[in-house]
Amino acid sequence: MRIVVAHNRYREAQPSGENTIVDSEIAQLTAAGVEVLPFIRSSDEIPSMSKAAKALLPISPIWAPRAQHDLSRLLTEHRPDVLHLHNPYPLLSPWVVRTAHRHGVPVVQTVHNYRQVCSSGIYFRDGVICQDCKGRVLGVPAIKHRCYRDSAAQSALMATTLAVHRGTWRSVDRYVALTSAIADHLRDYGIPDERIVVKPNSVPDPGRPAPLGDGFLYMARLSPEKGVDLLLDAWRRHPVGALGTLRVAGDGELRPLVEAAAAERPDVVYLGQLDRAGVRAAVEASAVVIAASMWHDVLPTVIIEALANGRPVLGTALGGIPYLVGADAPHEPAGTGPAAVASAVAGHPPPPAGPPAVPAGLVTGTAGWVVPPDPAALAAALPVARAGAAALSASARLRYEQNFHPDVVTKRLLDIYAGVTRP
Repeated sequence: MRIVVAHNRYREAQPSGENTIVDSEIAQLTAAGVEVLPFIRSSDEIPSMSKAAKALLPISPIWAPRAQHDLSRLLTEHRPDVLHLHNPYPLLSPWVVRTAHRHGVPVVQTVHNYRQVCSSGIYFRDGVICQDCKGRVLGVPAIKHRCYRDSAAQSALMATTLAVHRGTWRSVDRYVALTSAIADHLRDYGIPDERIVVKPNSVPDPGRPAPLGDGFLYMARLSPEKGVDLLLDAWRRHPVGALGTLRVAGDGELRPLVEAAAAERPDVVYLGQLDRAGVRAAVEASAVVIAASMWHDVLPTVIIEALANGRPVLGTALGGIPYLVGADAPHEPAGTGPAAVASAVAGHPPPPAGPPAVPAGLVTGTAGWVVPPDPAALAAALPVARAGAAALSASARLRYEQNFHPDVVTKRLLDIYAGVTRP
């Protein structure tokens, strides 16, 4: 099988889980014997472009002529079976779907965000969830509120792009929805069920989990929608040292907030931006990973990293987080049932005697807990998660092995390709 993987990489200065997932997926497909033809552009290329190329940038989201020319040449020369598209903005454009179809090549797209409808892609504005553009032919609210790159002009361009390419998106042969929530989003957009397949991402297997550390790890972009301010508010509601250590990794506009918290409290440690070895060390030093997203976060890679390392997750009940931790269905309370038995067998210590009372709104899943995105709810859940971490460690790893391991996910992706390949 020969697959073109098309992706516009996000700027390296703004670390992206999507870039990491695309790189990982290419490696997994190659290891499975697939011939992968990367068709990659990067937003980091923009500053070094010629004046002529920069002059065309305003129309690139709608139609990127250079990208279409290069893709046509690639498709003609290699005659691939499928084009797999990830992010098309700004240097590829959704027009690559039309270019592929003109060459008789079916298109699969993985949906990493909500940009079929939302100019920013995250349904989040001014600190709250926003769906004002949903159902509109043209996203006028996005222009009014400067939702794309804080620019009215660029927001108008993106809103126009989404309107122009409505038909393009509805012509995609198969959509890969990372969770059932994204599948619902696509159905609402008008995509029929038979063209939607739910398949999550994966991360490489780190091997047998190390014994649990202590305390919590938050590892994400330090921006309002990722909820680091929510977490710090919840953390301050406990005495210093009562919950062990809170480690915070990442970078972004709210970095000063984290640095101030670390200066204020010895139980908050700011780790900065981590490389792969640093991520592994931070995960192993902790007992619970936190995903405090304030938006409908699609599929936070950090959660899959946590599960792979046998760390349960405490998250907000938004987007794909409940699905990831197995909290989209009822589960036994932490410290009881087969998860606790499996944890004991794996050699983890039992949870402390007299576990904290379960707060209202908290749901326990097979691999963690979810709570409403509220500081009081998160604060009440923190001691519950700390006490119950050992009981869910083994089942967190098992959930990874059964649902997010590369062997499982790659087989599913190959089946998707086979389903669209034309005889």
